[in-house]
Amino acid sequence: MEAALAQARDALATDDVPVGAVIVDADGAVIGVGPNRRVADADPLAHAEIVAIRSAASKLGHYRLDDCALVVTLEPCLMCAGAIMQSRISHIVFGAWDPKAGACGSAWDVIADNPSPHRVDAVGGVRRDECAQLLSDFFRDRRGR
Repeated sequence: MEAALAQARDALATDDVPVGAVIVDADGAVIGVGPNRRVADADPLAHAEIVAIRSAASKLGHYRLDDCALVVTLEPCLMCAGAIMQSRISHIVFGAWDPKAGACGSAWDVIADNPSPHRVDAVGGVRRDECAQLLSDFFRDRRGR
């Protein structure tokens, strides 16, 4: 999670919402990284998870990220949960829960409730307070309070 938090802090440099993600292989080696880049790239799809998935797939030379884990500071949204399943990631570890848009148990649970034969294990709340604080500070500063 420390590497994902570092990616989230990197997102702050581009005025993006501080969400960060890393992908590790079965041996625990980081093979993909991603800060949120929606503002930096003017790309509504450049969520940290998507950036990390693209990074890992590029490094491996194919789209299947079997036996890999995604570690992300915020619960993935619907779009990212779909991308996680399509890339065949096996495990998700996330920090802060997202009751408004989370798709791994908060607003929805598409990871657990999907009819696909591919299964993804998800664990939430890892370093939750630290991950949530980054987001709270960012939005508080944006509101000028």
